[in-house]
Parts: sequence; structure tokens; C-alpha cells
Amino acid sequence: MITEVPCAAAREEPGGGGTQIGVDITFLCMDRQPPAHPPALPWGYGIRQVARPDVGWYRGLYDAVGRDYCWWLRRVMPDPELARLLSSPGIGVHVLYDGTIPAGFCELDSRHGPDVNIAYFGLLPAWIGRGIGRVFLHHMVARAWQARPAAVRVNTCSADHPRALPTYLRAGFRKVRTIHEIWAIPDALGLPLPARLRVA
Repeated sequence: MITEVPCAAAREEPGGGGTQIGVDITFLCMDRQPPAHPPALPWGYGIRQVARPDVGWYRGLYDAVGRDYCWWLRRVMPDPELARLLSSPGIGVHVLYDGTIPAGFCELDSRHGPDVNIAYFGLLPAWIGRGIGRVFLHHMVARAWQARPAAVRVNTCSADHPRALPTYLRAGFRKVRTIHEIWAIPDALGLPLPARLRVA
């Protein structure tokens, strides 16, 4: 898979208890808007921004996209807190549709200063490997630049798909730095945590 890049949260902070995993988080930045327009979406696909998404609907999409990549922070966020976040004018939830069926989503966060952060990006499992992820990413980068930010940023980590980082680099992002963190993921979430990431 070279174009489907489920990305972990902007920075999932460790929680109390649970199973510990060690992850390398790579911070990336795009300083200039790409000169070319994004490639056209394949026939039947479209991207729609969902204003103030319902918390239950959002959780279902978040879980479907991120379950295999250790997305967990929003799963433990209380409903009222998540509802406030999703209703913020600085948060934009953009859903990739295949016809009428959600195929993936991207969340743009412009709340913290002059930059726009791609906080979440990924596809549902059934759409991985179809070649749509790269095109979706280019469209979301273009949408991020519509806000005229100083830069567009994204993070990826070693819990993500192995082709996530190369895909971001090919899209025009550059590495800023990499750090190592230990996350304690609550066992009650039932996430499939890769053995390679578990801390002994």
C-alpha cells in the first residue's frame, strides 16, 4: 500500500494504566503550497466536509479507520468534551465518500496559530490498496492551504502503516524531528496492539 496512510493522532499522550507500547513519532512540515493542482478523484468518489459531526457517528468512523493503528485518545475522551472539540470552528472533518459510503476521513486543525495541522488521516480497511489514499491526501493538503497558513503540518508514528511516512514525504512534507514516547493504552479498549511495539 503506497497511498493509504492511516495516521495516528497529532500526539497521543500516555494515559494511566493499560498496556505500554513504545512509538517513534515523526513530525513533518510543508512550508510551501504545492504548485500543481491535486489529481482528480476517481469516478464516484467525493469529499464532503461534515459540520459539527454527531459524536456517535464520528466515533464509529474514527474507530473504523484507526483501530489497527493504535488510535485511542478520542476513544477515551468524554462525549461532552469531544462534542465541544468537533464543534470548534478550527476543526474541519472531511469525509471521503465512495458513492454514499464513507471510505476514509481527514481532520484539519487550525486552532493553534498560523499553521494547519492534519490531525487525522486514513481510510477504512476495505479501501486500503485501491490507490485512492494518495489522491485523497493531495486534496486535503490543497484544502489545508486554502486557509493561507504559514505551513501545513502532520505527524506519523511507528504504529501507523509502514508506507505512511514515505507517502507524506512524496507529497511534499519534510521531516522536522523524531521523538520516542511510551503510551499506556487502556486494555478495556480492546485494541489489537502490535507485539513489535509492546514494552517488555
